[in-house]
Amino acid sequence: GEVTSTRASFPQGPSVLEIDVMAQAAARPLVSVRSAEKETEVVGQVPLPTVFVAPIRNDLVNFVFANMNKNHRQPYAVSKKAGMQHSAESWGTGRAVARIPRISGGGTHAAGAGAFGNMCRGGRMFAPTKIWRRWHRKINVNMKRFAVASALAASALPALVMARGHRIDGIQEIPLVISNGVETITKTANAIALLKRFGAHDDVERVKASRKIRCGKGKMRNRRYVQRRGPLIVYNEDNGIVRAFRNIPGVELCQIDCLGLLKLAPGGHLGRFILWTQGAFEKLDSIYGTYQEASKKKKRYTLPRPLMTNTDLSRIINSDEIQSRLRPKKSPARRPPLNRNPLRNFNFLVKLNPYAKIQRQNALKAEEQAKERKAAKLEAVRKGVKPELTKLEKLDKEMMKKRAESSKAFKERLLAQ
Repeated sequence: GEVTSTRASFPQGPSVLEIDVMAQAAARPLVSVRSAEKETEVVGQVPLPTVFVAPIRNDLVNFVFANMNKNHRQPYAVSKKAGMQHSAESWGTGRAVARIPRISGGGTHAAGAGAFGNMCRGGRMFAPTKIWRRWHRKINVNMKRFAVASALAASALPALVMARGHRIDGIQEIPLVISNGVETITKTANAIALLKRFGAHDDVERVKASRKIRCGKGKMRNRRYVQRRGPLIVYNEDNGIVRAFRNIPGVELCQIDCLGLLKLAPGGHLGRFILWTQGAFEKLDSIYGTYQEASKKKKRYTLPRPLMTNTDLSRIINSDEIQSRLRPKKSPARRPPLNRNPLRNFNFLVKLNPYAKIQRQNALKAEEQAKERKAAKLEAVRKGVKPELTKLEKLDKEMMKKRAESSKAFKERLLAQ
C-alpha cells in the first residue's frame, strides 16, 4: 500500500500528450476511497490528481515558507524615551574623566554617574529598535503556487512523509482518502475512533509524547508549551468535522480552497501527513488544473512541468543516442618538464652525471678516513708517542724535504756567482 514514483521515458522529447501520459503513469492512476464507517471497505476509486506528480522543489519551499512565515509578525520597539530621561550633561574636558553625559546634582549616589550611552547603567540600548522595520515580505504568486504544488506532491510519497517524522506504519495507503461521511462527524470521541481505525492515531500519540515546556521567555507569554505537528485533515464542506477534530492534539484542519504552505509544509519541511475527504480530493484537479487543462480557480495558472521526464540520469548518459554525440575522450595534457638545479638537487645531478654518485661516495669515504687519522694522531699525542705516518704523509714529507734541499742549493749557487 505505497505510492511508488516511476517516471516514463520519452527519448525524442515529450509532447503535451506524452506529458499527460507520463503524469498518469508516474504514480498510481487510481486511489481507493475508504469508508468512514469501516476502514477495510473500499467504496470507490478516484483518479490521482495531476498536482501529485508536480516537481518537488525543496529549495523553493524553504524560501517561500521563510518569507511567508514573516507576514504574521507584530511590530515591536522600545520606548523612544527609554534611557534618556535623566537630567545629565557632559563635564567637558580638563577633569580627567570621560566626556559622557553625567547626572547632575549632588547628595545621591547617582550624581556624576554616566547617562544616556549604551555602555551606562540605566542608559538606552544601542540603535533603539523602531516599529518601522520591514517586517513583512512580498512573494511572487507563482512561487507560492509552485511551493504548494511541491508540498502536495511530497505528501503522496511515503518516504518523505516518514522522513518528516510522521507515524504511518499502520496506514493502508498514501494518500489516504476517506468518504464524505467523515465530514458529518460532530463528536471528538467518534473522531478519535476513526483515527484509530485507519491507523492514524499513532501520529497523535507521537504529538502527545512530544509536548514539553518551551525554552526561553515565550513560556511567560501565553505560549508555554510546544509540540510536534500531527495529521492534517483536508475537507470540502464543514458539516461538523471541524468541531469534532479541533481539540485533538496535533490535528489541524483546512478547507480545500484555503490550502496554504504554512500547513502543508510546517517549518519548510516537505511530507505532511494528510487525510483527504473524497470531495476535497476530487476538487484538486479543478483548483490546480492538469497538464491539458488550466486551473478553473486560479487565473492564468498551469501546473509546473518537470524538467526531466526520466530521472534515471546514468541510463540517459550511457544511452547510444547521447554517447554517439560525444567527443572522443581527451588524453591528459603533458606538462613540460620542470627544470631543476643540479647543484642543489643531487638526484637531478646523478641523472646528468651518473659518476657523481661514485664521487660523492669516495668523498664521504675519504672524509671518514681523515677523521679516523686525526683521532689516532690526537690519541698518540696524549700518550706521548710519535704518531705513525701513513704512506701519503711519508711521500709528502719526502717531497717537502727534496724541495727544501733544492731551494737551498739554488740559493748557494746564486751567492757563489
